[in-house]
Amino acid sequence: MEIIIAKNAGLCYGVRRALTIAKKTRRLKKGKVSTLGDLIHNPQVISDLRKGGISSVENPDELEEGTVIIRSHGVSPDVYKNISQKNLEIIDATCPIVKKIQKLVEKLAKEKMEIIIVGNKEHPEIKGLIGYSRGQGLIIENEIQAGRLPFKKKRAVLAQSTQDLFLFEKVVSCLIEKTEELRVYNTICHSTQTRQRATSELASQVQALFIVGGKASSNTNKLYQISKRILPNTHFIESAEQITPRMLRGAKKIGISGGASTPPEAIEEAVQKIKKTFEHQPQRESSVQCQR
Repeated sequence: MEIIIAKNAGLCYGVRRALTIAKKTRRLKKGKVSTLGDLIHNPQVISDLRKGGISSVENPDELEEGTVIIRSHGVSPDVYKNISQKNLEIIDATCPIVKKIQKLVEKLAKEKMEIIIVGNKEHPEIKGLIGYSRGQGLIIENEIQAGRLPFKKKRAVLAQSTQDLFLFEKVVSCLIEKTEELRVYNTICHSTQTRQRATSELASQVQALFIVGGKASSNTNKLYQISKRILPNTHFIESAEQITPRMLRGAKKIGISGGASTPPEAIEEAVQKIKKTFEHQPQRESSVQCQR
């Protein structure tokens, strides 16, 4: 039995940065420290932060005192303004890549450009980006919705930083037919694209694949969808406890991948659970190298 861990599985730079900022803020600041929404989409990590004295508040109106950490997904300008009016200290842990996309949306809005944003309308990153669009942003979740749009002389299209590249390409292809001049900005972060390619390649090499991460994580859900298209025997789990012998039945080569908010210990726990299930069989563990 062989276990293969996908290249770049687990925490990305933006998430590691946000966690470092949050923990440093807790050490340095007295009084209450809160994040506006979950800092990242992983229940185990959020639980650890809570135990460490960092609470999570969903509504800005609930913030009354102390220090507020802006989560990695970013927020809209109106949210910054709302918090500032309360005289609360703001620590910004927005992912630098998301910041770059926010500035792009802001720039396109100043040019009076119709802005198509490919992403999940309920995702906090998308809600933040719409806030920078000055009412000129339109959220598209798939090519079917794109196909319903009217013909336009000019428009721009960009993506949520954790979007599925395959889906983004399909939406762009549809918009080309409906736009005279289409500006395409591939704003899917490099780490996400690398992780998607690695997971896709791994899914074609193994008999069973486990995607480890929080159910609320957009990029982890995308990994699951990508793998499922290639390998039906793909399982989305939040913790190693969810792995059962039935999931491993008949699999001699097993893959593991994790989203950008999946801590390394969660992946290691999955490895150990699989090994324990096959404890009477020889095991070999390796990592997969993916094309860049």
